[in-house]
Amino acid sequence: MTPSKTALVISAHAADFVWRCGGAIALHAEMGWNVTVVCLSFGERGESAKLWKQTGMTLQKVKDTRRAEAERAAVALGVHDLITFDLGDYPLDMTRDDKNRLVDVMRSVQPEFMLSHSQYDPYNSDHMYTTQVVLECRSTAQAWGHNPGQKILGAPQLYLFEPHQTEQMGWKPDTFLDITPVWERKRAAIESMEGQEHLWEFYTRVAQNRANHFQRNSGGQAGGRASKYAEGFQSVFPRTVDVL
Repeated sequence: MTPSKTALVISAHAADFVWRCGGAIALHAEMGWNVTVVCLSFGERGESAKLWKQTGMTLQKVKDTRRAEAERAAVALGVHDLITFDLGDYPLDMTRDDKNRLVDVMRSVQPEFMLSHSQYDPYNSDHMYTTQVVLECRSTAQAWGHNPGQKILGAPQLYLFEPHQTEQMGWKPDTFLDITPVWERKRAAIESMEGQEHLWEFYTRVAQNRANHFQRNSGGQAGGRASKYAEGFQSVFPRTVDVL
């Protein structure tokens, strides 16, 4: 049997993988890929305002709620493995041991590609810190002298998914993915994130807008492929191709 292809998502908080690349996860899962998602934190401090407004709320209750939301979303999207580091957020900080753990995940998964945040985000330092760490760990995972005997990482593309306030982030998409066939799965995952209900319709509109860009860049009115929902990504590294 041919081994399944793999992909790896590194999400700063429990909901980021849903809003920003849930369609990519579901689409590849339906094609038989094993998609692993790493959540570095649950977003319990900075991304759970709705929960904190409830009487008697505690940090552990918020974390438990956000964990359950992430688990439901992962099931809806067909995630192969959801790994939670539980490192805390606002601020997110990683020790050398935490980074080495992420290196181990990269080497274990051997992803064809990885997905993470934009490299600049003045509204959320956790996001850009995550991608800084991902790039560092990607380099370490490629080093033959790091934990000799482990299979080293190759050179997977790192795609940066769309930030919340795109215009402020220097994020420039060069790849659009039609997620129309799996939109209902992404919407179900979105609705799993009850602690951030105010974002449900926002990210639905983002997907609809990116569908317009997908159609325009696939040929526009002169034969472009129709799309109702899409996601945009920015690649970090050059892509190697045999044909254009």
